[in-house]
Amino acid sequence: MRRALLAGVLLAMATASAVAVEPSELLADQKLEARARAISSELRCLVCQNQSIDDSSAPLAKDLRIIVRERLVAGDSDADVRNYLVARYGEFILLKPPLNVATILLWGTPPAILLVGALALVLRTRRRQADHGELSEEERRKLAAILDENPG
Repeated sequence: MRRALLAGVLLAMATASAVAVEPSELLADQKLEARARAISSELRCLVCQNQSIDDSSAPLAKDLRIIVRERLVAGDSDADVRNYLVARYGEFILLKPPLNVATILLWGTPPAILLVGALALVLRTRRRQADHGELSEEERRKLAAILDENPG
């Protein structure tokens, strides 16, 4: 009884991350299925966007899981499958896109804008403090004339 319970718990834990994968999608060859699961866990669901296609129950994610398995059965390598999907859907399909010019711009632009804004704020504050310095001789004469005309 305990063994059956333990086996059930282990099976539930092993399949907990694959709730979205339907039994009809699974490949008979366990090595190919393991490769398919590894690839699917790296691909973004284009509907959910924050889930892998392995975890998503969206119809498009199911279609993508099927494509992954079909390509593996056809003899494609893991890299070939990823390249095929990237060519078809763009690098956005990868949960961890490679570092390149586009991704550097994507992730680097917001911090760069914040830094430029902070620098502009600091320079503006310093300029204002410098503008409130002492009066020039001409400004003192004009102020004295105004004060003489309107005494207290």
